[in-house]
Amino acid sequence: MLIVSGCAFINSNQYRATNNEKMGKDKFTTLKSTAVPLPVENIDTDQIIPARFLKATTREGFGDNLFRDWRYDSQNNPIKEFVLNNSKYSGKILVAGKNFGCGSSREHAAWSIYDFGFKVVVSSFFADIFKNNALNNGLLPIVVSDKFLKQLLNAIEEKPSSEIIVDLENQILQIGSVKEKFEINQYKKTCLINGYDDIDYLLSLNKEIREFDLAH
Repeated sequence: MLIVSGCAFINSNQYRATNNEKMGKDKFTTLKSTAVPLPVENIDTDQIIPARFLKATTREGFGDNLFRDWRYDSQNNPIKEFVLNNSKYSGKILVAGKNFGCGSSREHAAWSIYDFGFKVVVSSFFADIFKNNALNNGLLPIVVSDKFLKQLLNAIEEKPSSEIIVDLENQILQIGSVKEKFEINQYKKTCLINGYDDIDYLLSLNKEIREFDLAH
């Protein structure tokens, strides 16, 4: 138990046992991966994870229904034309069109993308709530210019084996000789690099908090 200026904080293990789910995330420094192109604008959260699949309360299993109505027909047969059913595309990076994650605020959209295996989503614009939900769940949303997004999509479609490098520490996204710097909230950057959730971050400041509390 950690006490800070009269407030009690349970440790992370107690918290996670109480909430019956794993909160920690993988550390993220540099990712090198091929990518999946999805050049569609205004992809909303209901397209990402339809509302009928929101009944579960834990984060696991949502990847099975990522883009469910785009991946499968009414008979649950894979739709061959959809990119996630195309074997020539794979990787941990999803490159999407402008205005990704618009619509309702459901956090399950970020859960489903992460659970499917993506670690990064690239677009030229994200809805604010989706962007924050992604960062809170270990998924890195990278905003690039419209020009660079077009270059990325063209490169991936022309050569699916093209490798993209995401350097979080230096905030650089690169494909081939072309690269662009991206912005990220510094607190969330620290959490991603260390694999922290908000409680982990607080506990990492245990020593500083105790010293502050004793000094005041």
